[in-house]
Formats: sequence, structure tokens, C-alpha cells
Amino acid sequence: MATNADTLLAGSAPRPRALDRENLFFARYATGFALFILFGFAQFEARGLAPFGKFGWEIHAHAAAMVGWLALSVAQPWLAASGNPALHRRLGWTAAGLLAVIPVVGSLAGFAALRDGLVPPFFSPAYFLALVHVGAIMFTAMVAWAIVMRRKLDWHRRLMLGSTVLIMEPALGRLLPMPLLGGGGEWLAMVIQLAALGWLAAHDRRTLGRVHPATVVAAAAIVAVHAAVETLAVFPPMVGLAARVAGG
Repeated sequence: MATNADTLLAGSAPRPRALDRENLFFARYATGFALFILFGFAQFEARGLAPFGKFGWEIHAHAAAMVGWLALSVAQPWLAASGNPALHRRLGWTAAGLLAVIPVVGSLAGFAALRDGLVPPFFSPAYFLALVHVGAIMFTAMVAWAIVMRRKLDWHRRLMLGSTVLIMEPALGRLLPMPLLGGGGEWLAMVIQLAALGWLAAHDRRTLGRVHPATVVAAAAIVAVHAAVETLAVFPPMVGLAARVAGG
């Protein structure tokens, strides 16, 4: 009878597991979203619409943090798919540390843009300030929840993807003809975000026979962000704060 050593010498040792279809789906999904977001910002800069030289350190710090986050959001699912849980866990703690920084630099960048007159003319100061902060809070909350649920992979994966769909909004704002859309621009962005999440819902139905609750949570978060921004944009304390910051 062949021993384990004989099996190894015969070249029949177990191989690392191949990329399974489920892991591969989430890895490709995350990569596609990250590339879309990067493209949205890159084309805006290429068209000369981003006064890079006028940005303060706060905006540069925010950009660096988000690029780092997008890199992690791509690397992590590929590591999971390729069967490297040790590195995945180590990078996960790096991501958790970066998550603590992102809302802070995001808020500082928002106030700096408002102070320095870098807010798009089709946004009121209050709308812009609400958009920055509501988006940052919801993104942080969803990723934090995903980290808590890291042992439940079905929830963890979907919450992480949902958080990436949330941060599509700034890229959409740079790709859509927002000045021509008036007040409907942000609602169109929401519809596109929900449509992007619909791809995940379709995957859920195909593989689970139903839409996963985490996918529903992500969709609800997207709607909640846009509704909260619209509400806060006309909330008197927010209007007053934004006016004071914009006025210097």
C-alpha cells in the first residue's frame, strides 16, 4: 500500500485550491468597481476640471487614503479567492486602521474645499457638506459592520461590496453631466448605484435562490444616504454652518 511519502514522491500531493466561482465573482466585482471609480476621477483630471495645484493638504490626504483603500478593496478578495487567508487577515487589520483615518480626512477635505471655493457650482454649500459627511459616515459604518461579520463570509463579502458601491457616488458626479441634470442628478446617481448593486442581487438569486439580506441592507443604505443628504441640505443648522465655512 502506498504511503503518504510515496504519494508525495509521485507528485500527487494536494494542490492549493483553485479559484472557486463564488470567490472569483466577488474578486472581479470589486475590481470592476475600483477601476470605475479611478476612471471617474482620472478623466476629470485629464479634462483639466480638477485644479490640482489649488488643493490643500487635506484634499491630497483624502485622495491618498481613498486610493489606498481602493487598492485594498481589490487585493483582499483576490487573496481570499487564491487561498491566502493569512495575508488576507494581516491586510484586513491594515484596512481597519485606514478606516479610522478615512472619515477624518474626508471631513477635513470637505471643509477645505468649501473654505477654498472648490465646491462645484451646481451644489449649494450645505448640500456639498451634507454629501461629504453623510457618505463618509455610512461608508465607515458599513465597512465596520463588515469587519464585525468577517467570520460570516456571506455577509462580509456583500457588505464590503456595498461599501464600494456607496463610494461610487463621487465618481458618478464627475462622469454625469450634473449641471444639465439640475436637482435630478443625485437621484440619477442613486439609480445607477442601485443598478450596479442589482448585479449582486442577480448573483444572489442565481446561487441562493433569493436576494441575500446583506444585499438588501446595502441597497437600503444607498437610498438612505441620498435621502439624508437631500434633507440635511435644507436643514437650517447645516445651511448656517456651510455658509459660515464658505464665507471664511
